[in-house]
Amino acid sequence: MDMTLLAAQLINGLQLGILLFLLASGLSLIFGIMDFVNLAHGSLYMVGAFFCATLTQWTGNFIWGVILALPATAVVGLLVELIVVRKLYQRDHLDHVLATFGLILVFDTATQMIWGPDGIVVPLPAWLDGRVILFSDIVLPTYRIAIISVGLVVALGLFLIVTQTRLGMRIRAGASNRDMIGALGVDINLLFTLVFAMGAVLAGLAGMMIAPITEASVGMGNGIIIVTFVVIVIGGIGSIKGAFAAAMIVGLIDTMGRSYLDSLFKLFMSDQNAETSAPAISAMLVYILMAAILAIRPQGLFPPKGR
Repeated sequence: MDMTLLAAQLINGLQLGILLFLLASGLSLIFGIMDFVNLAHGSLYMVGAFFCATLTQWTGNFIWGVILALPATAVVGLLVELIVVRKLYQRDHLDHVLATFGLILVFDTATQMIWGPDGIVVPLPAWLDGRVILFSDIVLPTYRIAIISVGLVVALGLFLIVTQTRLGMRIRAGASNRDMIGALGVDINLLFTLVFAMGAVLAGLAGMMIAPITEASVGMGNGIIIVTFVVIVIGGIGSIKGAFAAAMIVGLIDTMGRSYLDSLFKLFMSDQNAETSAPAISAMLVYILMAAILAIRPQGLFPPKGR
């Protein structure tokens, strides 16, 4: 086995896992605490990418683009929660799905009106647009390692917020029994707004991190949101630890499956059949994993305490 290719695919899998975690952690908190199904979470991922692209062009610096785009994305999240989402908390999940699907259409149309139908390329500074040599013969892109590093720092920070702060205590309590914390005097509307804004920032950060690789494009969040829901189901709804573990597993399975499944199939079938069936099976692997987890452990790998 080519160790250089294996190392590159492992890095790609970890990078995908980190991006899925940034999306899934916020979505898991929103779903777990607010019992709100937000299909438009991927639109915030797209908004973050476009904000970062525009601010990078204005400032001439990608890092400043990210720093300024984070609060801008938080403001969009706050407005969405105050104007649309807050009116839907007492509705059933079907209403959530219909309303947030409508939000997807609104975000996609508004983004196309503001930025146009074409994608925006986000340039990287020279120090991030290079290569890192590991073990003399393994060369990895600097930026992909930076994405993984940023994601791990965010994961640690989010874990500390949720487990070590008063806000985190309320978030954990809300995930277990939101009616009880409301009865104890916690401003549940303010908590919901903060959680939604936090989720928006995490989703936006994921979009900002991927934009230099894929460019910021209209509708870029619509596909990845499906896999994000798979991640929170596998990890356990409302669980940060579960979201992280499941995102890493899904990222590695998806990447390694697409890279090596055809070679595995060629051991017991013709090359043509292997090359035909492997892409389809690799696309199904994460859903097969989700079905298996649901059959064995319906609450997910690491459900929050009290569930």
